[in-house]
Amino acid sequence: MTTTAILVDPGTAGAGTDVKQPPTAALTGVGTATAGRSYTQREVLDAFAITDPKVRSVFLNSAIERRHLTLPPTGPDGGRLPETQGQLLAKHRRIALDMGARALLACLTDAGLEPADIGLLCCVTTTGFLTPGLSALFIRELGLPVATSRVDVVGMGCNAGLNALNTVAGWAVAHPGSVAVLLCVEACSAAYVIDSTMRTAVVNSLFGDGAAAVAVVADSPDAGHGPPGLSGAPGRPRVRAFASHLITDAVDAMRYDWDDSQGKFSFYLDPEIPYVVGAHAERVVDRLLSGAGLRRSDIRHWLVHSGGKKVVDAVRVNLGLTRHDVRHTTGVLRDHGNLSSGSFLFSYERLLREHVAEPGDHGVLMTMGPGSTIETALVQW
Repeated sequence: MTTTAILVDPGTAGAGTDVKQPPTAALTGVGTATAGRSYTQREVLDAFAITDPKVRSVFLNSAIERRHLTLPPTGPDGGRLPETQGQLLAKHRRIALDMGARALLACLTDAGLEPADIGLLCCVTTTGFLTPGLSALFIRELGLPVATSRVDVVGMGCNAGLNALNTVAGWAVAHPGSVAVLLCVEACSAAYVIDSTMRTAVVNSLFGDGAAAVAVVADSPDAGHGPPGLSGAPGRPRVRAFASHLITDAVDAMRYDWDDSQGKFSFYLDPEIPYVVGAHAERVVDRLLSGAGLRRSDIRHWLVHSGGKKVVDAVRVNLGLTRHDVRHTTGVLRDHGNLSSGSFLFSYERLLREHVAEPGDHGVLMTMGPGSTIETALVQW
């Protein structure tokens, strides 16, 4: 089962006529934040007194050097205390509000915007459930306009950032000149189960705490000036298309479900999922590019979700990419681990800091997650 949503290509619509070009969405600012302390993999193992050589091997051969985590408090014996599901939800709220606010404000600063400029706030999270959702809490905490439109995307997993960007870009196109902000907030420390099983060892070796925000504004390509924040953010790409691919045969390969023995939710990753995702990557990317008349060789910038060493390698090999192509992906994985829905925005921020993207360059964003799903987006500078 596949679905695709394609935005209008401003380069072809109305070509050779005086017809005004339709609005297109542009990424105008980005900001990231982390929470807790940065731990090496060995420090995490030692903090929980994990001595099993198989588990230690999983941690130490993950291509992850450090992760930001908020570990449980220590007890009288120096060991880490267990946390109930209620305590984990409270941790999620505390961490999410803190680092989410910092990422959002950093994004607005980068775009030259103020909180009052936001017309839509879309918050994404998989690591905790709140009602009211994060969007309402940020509007109150940051003093955003009470008329701000809002969306909360909860539980979609690591691919959710691009799912939400599709919605945010569509809203921006429907409201030219208005500012939409996508905010991914993942307090992964609030989603851990600590036990001696290999199932949890794989998960516990991967994820870190992080939040990332991107501002999206639409204007007409032939306009003399952009909306707030757009003209002040040179070198930022416009969104040209999205494509999705749902791998129905692997619907249970990544899931977050209840663990009766632990009395809390637990995340599961099928060991074969990296190879399943890699095997389907070509199909969705080629469909994304064919709609714009492009080939993989036309793409200069690749921003792939930092899902883990095996999944990144599988995607890279199947798409024929070089290690240099995925340098931002592997760099984020090395320094932060898997940041779930916001990982691709951490990579995007690193690309911008290199100042290597030139006008006309094309880029592909790719995320993978439960469903099992591959989400892609085509952007152009």
